[in-house]
Amino acid sequence: MISDYVTNWNNYPREKSSLWYPVFNQDFSNLLNEKTSFIVRGNGRCYGDASLAPSIASTLKFNRIISFDETRGLLTCQSGLMLSDILDIIVSRGWFLPVTPGTRFITVGGAVASDVHGKNHHKDGSFSQHIVSMKILNPKNEVITCSATENSDFFWFTCGGMGLTGIILEVTFQLKKIETGYIKQLQIKSGSLDEVLDLFDQYSHYTYSVAWIDCLKKGPHFGRSILMLGEHARVAELKGQKNVYPQSSKTLSVPLYLPSFALNGLSVKAFNGVFYGKNYKREMHSLATYESFFYPLDAILHWNRIYGRNGFVQYQFVVPRDRGKAGVRAILKRISDKGWGSFLAVLKLFGKQEGPISFNMEGYTLALDIPINPKLFAFLDELDCMVKDFGGRIYLTKDARMKPEIFHSTYPNAAKFTSFLAQIDPEKKIVSSMSRRLAIK
Repeated sequence: MISDYVTNWNNYPREKSSLWYPVFNQDFSNLLNEKTSFIVRGNGRCYGDASLAPSIASTLKFNRIISFDETRGLLTCQSGLMLSDILDIIVSRGWFLPVTPGTRFITVGGAVASDVHGKNHHKDGSFSQHIVSMKILNPKNEVITCSATENSDFFWFTCGGMGLTGIILEVTFQLKKIETGYIKQLQIKSGSLDEVLDLFDQYSHYTYSVAWIDCLKKGPHFGRSILMLGEHARVAELKGQKNVYPQSSKTLSVPLYLPSFALNGLSVKAFNGVFYGKNYKREMHSLATYESFFYPLDAILHWNRIYGRNGFVQYQFVVPRDRGKAGVRAILKRISDKGWGSFLAVLKLFGKQEGPISFNMEGYTLALDIPINPKLFAFLDELDCMVKDFGGRIYLTKDARMKPEIFHSTYPNAAKFTSFLAQIDPEKKIVSSMSRRLAIK
């Protein structure tokens, strides 16, 4: 056991915690018998307090591959295995992750608990859609085998359930077949928010799509953007490229926390101008490695230090498709008018989604990073109300401050979720700071 202050990727909040590092299934069972309550934590790449508590069980040593059927692309592993380690093994064997978020430094358990989405949600759904089965140690110290059809309530409330249904022991999921480690990329320069929203519809046949948004630009070019589209490249499309599966790229690092004044309206506007201007043509075709396409920020280790010691909030919401364009436009305008825009503002299109407690719904999702300041949380409370009025919701994995009434009124199955947790965990063994804050447990 180690006692230390713990924080997740956005450096807010910080909490004094006791940490355990289980290695075997029995270690988790012992914790359930011995501890009053705890939460399971992976690599700490969520934003906020979802994996914080006075007592934490880290899965970073619970990280073994159990089996890999290379013919069918079926992988079974413990929940602490990181996506980066999986990619090191599967890419050179012609397989890829079915769904991946914007960082490969998360655990499989974290991917399940957050029901992570990627640039292909409109085509392939979220991570839960590709899980074959799971083994979960429930709070009553029983091993539950579940899937979309077996113990389905346990399965679906675990996918997106923020680790509150128990300890994920094993996950078996289906991989995606690929021929190379490259992505055929098309970048399209958009002059306004309305234009890029239309482009999402026009290019919805692409497997991968994401847009960077200049959230501070005003006037006729409000919301100017760069839409990035991609497909896995075939061998015949490499045009003489010798390495079908590229080696990992080198990384840089931010060695220390930057002063809080480094990121301000002027510096963000300057960055946005340079980033938008680098696309000197309306359309640009290129061949990108899978790392540079899916994980551009992973090339900069400790990039979260850019926001200073006070940390930042990544605010991510989704609004349904029938009201999505109006919702994104209104909320982005409110952010732009406030002048608290981000140089990391990312827009995606979601497809239809199964899952009672998952964040994802058919519509548009916008995520942006905002440094913490004394007036920020009150402003985000205003945005929460706007998201609610448009029929949307806030991503729990990115949340550090939402009020419980917003959660319970925007997640339609919140009452069923809390009722299910009360049934399977009457002694409240698995509890996080988020579950307390949002009155989930």
